[in-house]
Amino acid sequence: MKKCVFAGTFDPFTVGHEDTVKTCLRLFDEVVVALVENKQKQCMFSLSERKEMIESAFAGEKRVRVVVWDGIIVDLLKAEGTNVYVRGLRNTVDFEYENANFYASRDLDKDMITVYLPSEQKHLHVSSTLVKNCIAFEKPFKDYVPEAVYEYIARKRGK
Repeated sequence: MKKCVFAGTFDPFTVGHEDTVKTCLRLFDEVVVALVENKQKQCMFSLSERKEMIESAFAGEKRVRVVVWDGIIVDLLKAEGTNVYVRGLRNTVDFEYENANFYASRDLDKDMITVYLPSEQKHLHVSSTLVKNCIAFEKPFKDYVPEAVYEYIARKRGK
């Protein structure tokens, strides 16, 4: 069975993230979406809220599993029994950041395979930060998140 891990903070999960998972489903039998806590980021949504959002976006898709992970990615890959780590890229800034992490992770696990998936052009500007800013300033954000995520956030905000 071919399995991959796609990890991130996902605060919140965007249409770009959704596209990456959908592409993974074309390549792999199972996709583990791992919510990782980034101590350097101030999150708008709790881990449990983010997990619920992602699960709702893939309700009915048995090949997507959402986990919460508090550790380094190479240990998560070992725990999941795979060596394939997927990263979505929007631009060269993302590439530089991910490439630096790639080399650091390869020092810890030589068998790790990192797969970079480019963002769809229509989503190059979409980020979790954009969505959080829209929410904070009460601006439309429906086009930037999966429908199930939008409904979840709207319900939580009482709208």
